[in-house]
Amino acid sequence: MKQHTILRVAAGKLLIPYILLFAFYVQFHGDFGPGGGFQAGVIYASGIVLYALIFGLKNAMRVVPPIFVETMIALGVLVYAGVGVACMLFGGNFLAYNALSPAHPIHGQHLGLLLIELGVGITVSHAMIAIFYALASRGRR
Repeated sequence: MKQHTILRVAAGKLLIPYILLFAFYVQFHGDFGPGGGFQAGVIYASGIVLYALIFGLKNAMRVVPPIFVETMIALGVLVYAGVGVACMLFGGNFLAYNALSPAHPIHGQHLGLLLIELGVGITVSHAMIAIFYALASRGRR
């Protein structure tokens, strides 16, 4: 891959940072308009997949190690479930966001939705990366 200098510079300096930035925009704008955790997770994972395609799978696994990927999948599920349990602890039903802020139910719904979408985004992005790692490393061992 050393002969593809233009491709490496264009992807590394121009495309990948903006792909990841757009993923964060979609993540945190999702409760106000189209987008959210699933879409942001797939966009983020596509940036990492592009990095792996340009710079090689081994380099991508150094940047985002498989153990980190597996940990983040579990963390995303825990964030999602944790919001539901927190709603129940505050006296509401599972994922009844207005229980998060009894004085201002709208704020509770906004916070709950933001946290749920964050958990979904973390889980989806790292699950997609794990699937790519599994498929890309198949037959290389």
